[in-house]
Amino acid sequence: MTDRRTRSAALGVAALAAVTVVPLAACGGPAQSATSSASGPAAAPSASTGAASPSAKSAGTGSPSASTAPAQQPSKRSSAPAGSQDAAAPTCSNTSKLATWSNQRLAMTTIAVPVDENNVSAATSEVAAGAGGIVLFGSSAPANLGSQISALKSHVPGNLGLLVMTDEEGGGIQRMANLVGSLPWPAYMGGNWSPAQIQQATTSVAQKMAAAGVNMDLAPVVDVDGTNAAPSAQNPDGWRAFSGDPSVVGRDGVAYLKGMTAGGVIPVVKHFPGIGGSSYNSDLGPAHTLPWSSLQQSALAPFQAAIAAGAPAVMISNDTVPGVTSTPSSLSPTIINDELKGKLGFHGLVVTDALDAKAISAAGYSVPQATVQALRAGADMVMFSEEPDTPGLTAQSANAVVAAVNDGSLSRARLIDAANAVLTVRHVNLCG
Repeated sequence: MTDRRTRSAALGVAALAAVTVVPLAACGGPAQSATSSASGPAAAPSASTGAASPSAKSAGTGSPSASTAPAQQPSKRSSAPAGSQDAAAPTCSNTSKLATWSNQRLAMTTIAVPVDENNVSAATSEVAAGAGGIVLFGSSAPANLGSQISALKSHVPGNLGLLVMTDEEGGGIQRMANLVGSLPWPAYMGGNWSPAQIQQATTSVAQKMAAAGVNMDLAPVVDVDGTNAAPSAQNPDGWRAFSGDPSVVGRDGVAYLKGMTAGGVIPVVKHFPGIGGSSYNSDLGPAHTLPWSSLQQSALAPFQAAIAAGAPAVMISNDTVPGVTSTPSSLSPTIINDELKGKLGFHGLVVTDALDAKAISAAGYSVPQATVQALRAGADMVMFSEEPDTPGLTAQSANAVVAAVNDGSLSRARLIDAANAVLTVRHVNLCG
């Protein structure tokens, strides 16, 4: 996600190799303080302390009715038959199986619940209710994280498994480096490592993540931003980006995602359609990208490279896009359905950035309302930061989705399609 940062670090380029911790929000999550360590990188990561711990943030309080939001919805994702091929028997598919699920269960499948990595069991009620994933927050994962996650998965209905996500971008945005080893800032990797070194390092980290029960990394950042500075309120990328050169970003982003995949972790490329040069950090307030014409010339290329390389998941930013949409991208059918799925031909999992971001509430949406609109726009899974009442907000969001299906403002086919994408990214076969 873009990240709620309160200051930029006045550090030289040498600090790119250090683990500089900055305040973060969901998909990069909020932090209390900023510190730095002076350990330099090698061709492969070494163990060191990761990123900052989260703090709570209230959800937006906007008021638009779900039924008044744009009605355009993407076409239904196809699901490959997995059952008997006997012509006399109906063909089984994930879609046909999901069609038997209740709207409530389908809605819960599209929600990733935030939870402290030191208290994973706090998400038990939401997981038991069918949440499709959890997002781990924290700065230092417990040694028994794997057993905690295994215990949590035992509560998943039907033992269908769970998406377990965290942020291991590198540099100051790492949540479990104490268990899996540390990566330097992507800007350092882009300037000093070959693609082979990046892939080797990320494979090593991913293998340890998978061993601890984490199967999704909310990385790599494939935004184009060559700013030599730590991420901040004014610039959400900075050192999080590999380079200001689109070809370098595409090359290294692909190496990163290949390394994660090789290590058994699902990578999520972000933040479509590119927030390099953004006007502000969308977690802190309204923000817009560079004009669409500029994004077409440079920012889209790394996403195209990642999709061509088989990227399984893409995160959508909360920035508006001048020349295309005045709605946050995560809520825009033009950005998700027309551009990402249509023109770029992406058919994997689409996840939102944090829907409790100030850019979302400033646009007039509460988290439940934004959840409905994101699904309507073509997103498959939503997430938000840790909240004072996470179970309550999760239930409100799921209930809003059910209400939208019941009143016809969100099609049941779109909801089934979204739930199918959540299962498909983990290769879950309901007909097996």
